[in-house]
Amino acid sequence: MITFNSIQDAQARIDKFIHRTPIVESTLLNHWSGHRIYFKAESLQKIGAFKARGGCNAVARLMEKKKSPQWIVANSSGNHAQAVAWASNQHGLKSRIYMPENVSRVKAQATRFYGAELVFGKDRAEADQMVEEASWKQGVFWVPPFNHPDVIAGQGTSAAEAFKDLPDVDAVFAPCGGGGLLSGTLVATRTLSPASKVVGVEPLNANDAAQSLRQGSIHTLNASPDTLADGARTLAVGDLTFEHLKELDDFYEVSEENLIYWTQWLNHLLKIRVEPTSAMCMQAVWEYLAHKSTSQRVLVILSGGNMDQDTIQKIWSQDYLTICPGDVGNS
Repeated sequence: MITFNSIQDAQARIDKFIHRTPIVESTLLNHWSGHRIYFKAESLQKIGAFKARGGCNAVARLMEKKKSPQWIVANSSGNHAQAVAWASNQHGLKSRIYMPENVSRVKAQATRFYGAELVFGKDRAEADQMVEEASWKQGVFWVPPFNHPDVIAGQGTSAAEAFKDLPDVDAVFAPCGGGGLLSGTLVATRTLSPASKVVGVEPLNANDAAQSLRQGSIHTLNASPDTLADGARTLAVGDLTFEHLKELDDFYEVSEENLIYWTQWLNHLLKIRVEPTSAMCMQAVWEYLAHKSTSQRVLVILSGGNMDQDTIQKIWSQDYLTICPGDVGNS
């Protein structure tokens, strides 16, 4: 389990490479909810997602230790792929990324743009197996998408940064794929805002983390989950991240309909690109706030904003903006 010292070290290490992302809010959404809802806009980060933080920290720490491998390899459905390709490029290193065939085309193209060589597996399980086998070769360094201390520490810098701008919140919400962002957010929050609740959110269709927490051991899905939240299509959380996730204050599972609903509304209200993996947190926020009798201040980590045309078309196949959040309760 990582400590806050690791997050502080990561902040110092990656500061010159990444953006300090803003905190935004919607007056109309605050009015409808009766509370203050703040969003840490990681969609405005390098490569359009928080993943730049973890990938950058892992590669920068490798260089700090005077190691220069022949290849940096990674397995990812998109944002982590771009992060590792971008971070490797910053240090003049070659990267090879293993992806499932159903990966977002936009994310695949962006990963190539950052100089990576792409290798596709028929699904997430095969891509994961391929990168593990590649990591056994001499001169290869593997940067996992979440289950690595340097990656977790890097992801935790988002919340640590947020608390410098927003020191007093009642709860922090973050999406859960493999659990790297959520683990780092938990560690940062426990140190910088210990009174704040930390809440995880994942798609109901990809609820390996929720099942793991319920049964007390890591549960692995049988196949790549069918969800528009492509950043949460992991088959299982990691052994490192699971230990952190067990310390969460609450955890929510979100249906595809509600995930799509909030993707539409957050893109409309915040006027920035918000991908489904980020937007699903708002359903958890809405349900959480429905049970609060006093005014709350909550922070949502908007993990990214990368979407391809196919995803956008699926999101907008039905118009949910005719039903405003002020009218739907917990729908």
